[in-house]
Amino acid sequence: MDQKQDEILKKDRAELLQAQAELWCHTFCYLKSIALRCAVELGMPNAIHRNGGSASLPELLGTLPLAANKRSCLPRLMRFLVSFGIFKEDISREGTTTTTTSVYQLTPVSRLLVDASSRGIFVLGNWLTSSDENTPFGMAHGMDFWDFTGHDAEYSMLFNKGMASDSHFVVNIVIHECAEVFVGVRSLVDVGGGNGAMAKAIADAFPHIKCYVLDLPHVIHGTPTDGIVEFVAGDMMHFVPSADVVLLKFVLHDWSDEDCVRILTQCKQAITNKEEGGKVIIIDTVIGSPSQQILEAQLSMDICMMTLTTGKEPEERDWHKIFLEAGFTRYKIMPILGVRALIEVYP
Repeated sequence: MDQKQDEILKKDRAELLQAQAELWCHTFCYLKSIALRCAVELGMPNAIHRNGGSASLPELLGTLPLAANKRSCLPRLMRFLVSFGIFKEDISREGTTTTTTSVYQLTPVSRLLVDASSRGIFVLGNWLTSSDENTPFGMAHGMDFWDFTGHDAEYSMLFNKGMASDSHFVVNIVIHECAEVFVGVRSLVDVGGGNGAMAKAIADAFPHIKCYVLDLPHVIHGTPTDGIVEFVAGDMMHFVPSADVVLLKFVLHDWSDEDCVRILTQCKQAITNKEEGGKVIIIDTVIGSPSQQILEAQLSMDICMMTLTTGKEPEERDWHKIFLEAGFTRYKIMPILGVRALIEVYP
């Protein structure tokens, strides 16, 4: 392949990544109206207006009727509302310290919502004012997202097909843009790898790598075995098969920080060649893209995670904390996947 053709293919992949971000924005555009409805139900515009037109996060926490166990979600919701112009955020420094705090102000849009009287029943707003430990999805369906997928075979199949389609898209870029992450790797386990689409593509591209897939029994049940990868039934919270590299694609954002630490602790124990470059490869979101469109897609996905699961889309500082608590010593973030990044984490 000559250099010109390689540059054309590289440009095509970059355009596909940008197109994926745009598609995510369209897919999750409904979350804007949900978040706006939630802001009105909670009385955010009124609270800021009554505070003189601006309010810090502590002031909002002291005013809004949030359940104690949901207070930590407010910064994420405010960040999302700021991203599409409902509120304006100013960062102020506290005295001579390096500590900063967010101060939120009304915009022309939110000024129109002062004294709005809409208080209809809506799950996200109800959830934030309830001490119910369920997610909004759990409140609406009577079971959490994972129990729902386990009980509904049709939905489970649709979900797994969607994840497999995403894997086909992502792995092509990973193989071409950062093949070096697989140098020296002899074995790899794809944790939560579903039907094995990602692992099979890696095995095809790098025949010297023995690939395994770990997932729950109902997920891998009936999956065709062609000898390219080996499927292992199990729960990543309690067991991860041994391998040089443990791969987690779009898995950790589904779980709380505490559960992420549990999962990564199991992954660390599974790494066989810790002194020779053994590692965990994570493909997931790191919120903070300089691209406004990609950032909007990231923030939209974060609200989606707040609705469906106990997880979130972490910022780098969140990842740093999780890695340290799980016993890892260093990591490298490669922002090559548009909305998501590839992260190498070393024990």
